Amino acid sequence: MKYVVLCIDGAADWPIAALNNRTPLEAARMPNLQRLAKDGVVGRTQHAPEGMDNGSDVCCMSLLGFDPKKHHTGRAPIEAKSLGIDLQPGEIAVRCNTVTVEDGVMVDYSAGHIKSEESRQLIEAVDRELGKEDLRFYPGVQYRHILVVKKGGPLDAQCTAPHNITGKQIANYLPKGADAPLLLDLMERSKPLFAAHPVTKARMDRDENPATQIWLWGHGPRPSLPGFRETYGIGGAMISAVDLLKSLGLYLGLEVLNVPAITGFIDTDYAAKARYAIEALARHDLVFVHIEAPDECGHLGDHKHKTESLEAIDEKVIGPLASCEAAKSGQMRLLLCPDHSTPCALKAHATEQIPFLAWGPGFAPLGIAYNEGAARQSKVKVEHGYDLMRRFLRGEL
Repeated sequence: MKYVVLCIDGAADWPIAALNNRTPLEAARMPNLQRLAKDGVVGRTQHAPEGMDNGSDVCCMSLLGFDPKKHHTGRAPIEAKSLGIDLQPGEIAVRCNTVTVEDGVMVDYSAGHIKSEESRQLIEAVDRELGKEDLRFYPGVQYRHILVVKKGGPLDAQCTAPHNITGKQIANYLPKGADAPLLLDLMERSKPLFAAHPVTKARMDRDENPATQIWLWGHGPRPSLPGFRETYGIGGAMISAVDLLKSLGLYLGLEVLNVPAITGFIDTDYAAKARYAIEALARHDLVFVHIEAPDECGHLGDHKHKTESLEAIDEKVIGPLASCEAAKSGQMRLLLCPDHSTPCALKAHATEQIPFLAWGPGFAPLGIAYNEGAARQSKVKVEHGYDLMRRFLRGEL
């Protein structure tokens, strides 16, 4: 048996007036998904455990089948892995966004989805000016970077993810705690460096959001995760454009596939993800495919592009996967599940139940549609999101 897990990041949403009070999942034309839904099991679960943040670091760890309450130490230490950062005892990784803040308001958590090469130049400038032996900045993908602090102990700071405060005054969301002054000082000192950088001038000349400063959050020490094969008895591969999922794959011993032309936004090459996934099934038991675009659209409050991204996923990813040789021969199971909802009205993640679909041999059809409302009415509920993977692999849904 082959297994495909498709994480459509942030796909779940709330009804939107402009979509005739439908969610993007309800409004999008997704014939391939709905065909599979009628022949499979639609249910609901929640990946953010009680008392934990609803970030993708927590929720994707759960979707991969590992209890965040046991294994999660922070977002940045997970992402550090894919950047080749080997965190040592006493080292703390901190997520470092390039953001756009204007008049004290978080205008854009991604600095206009800045290109990786532009962002790299800014972070390298910050490292030259602000970095030292116990503080090092590492450039990542687009707006996502890492700061490593050699501290010898935990970092006492309470921080807020910038994508959760779009359009809000940042004053109430700045780092707090005993070590907050360190983070605040670095954030403040990044402002003149960015303002004077040629990348900033070029972006402003093109009428693109400039990166005005760094924003620090998501800190923690190296996590301790068991291997996927050790836990579930099978190996697999990971396909994602973002460091977070790549790093989770590396920690779990999955092969992380480098797919050209994939991004973490709506300009990603959807078809390439499906093509590489199908090719990987020839040598792996399981392939985990992560698509970030719907989540990014939700954070932007852009229901139009969110709906369009879902339609592209249906045509270019779900369709090819459902018609590949393993699927046609009855030797493939597919699990489709967002990690969390990202309502356009909220422009942030919501902690709530989200719909999943399990399709393939062993799953008795329920004959219902795949969307948020149908999932709420389904008789199938997985109480703990991290248990969904085990039940999917065993055909126990």
